[in-house]
Amino acid sequence: MTAGLPAGGQRRRLALTGVRGPVAKGREFTRQALRDWGWDGTDTSEDTLLLVSELLTNAALHAGGCHELVLTAGETLRIEVCDGTTTLPSRHPAPQRGIPGGHGLYIVERLSDRWGAAAHGHGKSVWAEIEAARLVSGMPKGR
Repeated sequence: MTAGLPAGGQRRRLALTGVRGPVAKGREFTRQALRDWGWDGTDTSEDTLLLVSELLTNAALHAGGCHELVLTAGETLRIEVCDGTTTLPSRHPAPQRGIPGGHGLYIVERLSDRWGAAAHGHGKSVWAEIEAARLVSGMPKGR
């Protein structure tokens, strides 16, 4: 195991179907996981919490609700939100400044190292990844 990395393949799941306040619950769940894995208290850990918020908010507002949040830690941290529609998300080409809405996936793209989505069964998963090296160093993307 590399210093600063949790044992490979650690995975945590949070069921969110029918849960009130899924964004707050998902943020707290993620905050605790980052703390347990030694990846808390940095700019990158704050970026991670914002990613979780954006993915959960998008699921709640545009995709039939949040069903599950899955965090997988190893060489990367993978944040995965399962929702209730098979319609894949698309990022607005150029969100307009000062106008609410349309910024969520732009934020996800800017803060994560990779992101994507995959339809399955009765919904989809939208995911984002952050390299563990960034979580260990605490350095935001692009620095």
